[in-house]
Amino acid sequence: MKEICIIKLGAMGDVVRTLPILEAIKEKYPESNITWITKENIYDIFQNNPNINELITLPNKPEKKFDILYNFDIEEDATSLAQEIEAEKKLGFYSEGGYASPFNMSAEYYLNTLFDDEIKKTNPKTYQEMMFEAAELEYKKQPIKIYLTKRNKEYARNFIEKNKIDTENLIGLNIGSSPRWPSKVWSNEKIKEFIVKANKVGYKILLFGGPNEKEKLPILLNEMKEKNINIYSNDPNNTLMEFAAVINICEKMVCPDSLSMHISLALEKPTIGMFFCTSSNEVEEYNTLTKIVSPMQKDFFPERMDEYNEELINSISTNEVLNKL
Repeated sequence: MKEICIIKLGAMGDVVRTLPILEAIKEKYPESNITWITKENIYDIFQNNPNINELITLPNKPEKKFDILYNFDIEEDATSLAQEIEAEKKLGFYSEGGYASPFNMSAEYYLNTLFDDEIKKTNPKTYQEMMFEAAELEYKKQPIKIYLTKRNKEYARNFIEKNKIDTENLIGLNIGSSPRWPSKVWSNEKIKEFIVKANKVGYKILLFGGPNEKEKLPILLNEMKEKNINIYSNDPNNTLMEFAAVINICEKMVCPDSLSMHISLALEKPTIGMFFCTSSNEVEEYNTLTKIVSPMQKDFFPERMDEYNEELINSISTNEVLNKL
């Protein structure tokens, strides 16, 4: 029996799209126990996953020795932990002199995409391809899998009943993203324009946002109500798996490059993905994702990804998204 440890702590979307690793490990090592170390804020996404034997959240640490350790994170918390944990073989990343370094040569390419803008610009590989390469595992487009619990599904049913939602032609529209990338999502004006046009052609709209959109969501709801357009929104305080359960009631999703996109793909929802300032190449399509790349993306990716630019967030037209739907 192989004892295997996985470390992946970072951005929630990246944690979700690292999940296919589990399928590949089980293919290569059917007789294995897998321990995954992560952070408390992403804990829910691992619910009911049959490939994980033990889930540990920081600051807790495993005490046993492992046969193989995979670290897919370059955060200091992760790289120092990867050095501390005992394992016969280590793959991925560790810390050397305060900088992320590769345990194995196959992990070096991903690091190069993070620190060399030219490599980042021309990189044709998806995030999953690079993580599989770092792990020295065969990539066969193993899917992202999350498992909605009975409680999650009940939450979604209650949400439908409470809001009196007819889910036919229901389109989910995510209006938020990490504040780290302020130009990752449509402007408010584009969001409102899309809602009006979508309503005219028979779509119903369910807005998605998180804690950062608490004030924005009710304003949009009220503005649309004044136009006699009835739209819905998730609870911005919902848990991660409640968020996923509500995405699951939508027929299709429209998302920026964000956590919502990766959850939507995991739930096999037809998804329109908008890329304003991030790499579309790094996102696996899974025969479910339709990508729309801003004509201005090349001016901002990767050197100016952290800038806010009004023209950029208005650079993908609502008609293009509607046509893709």
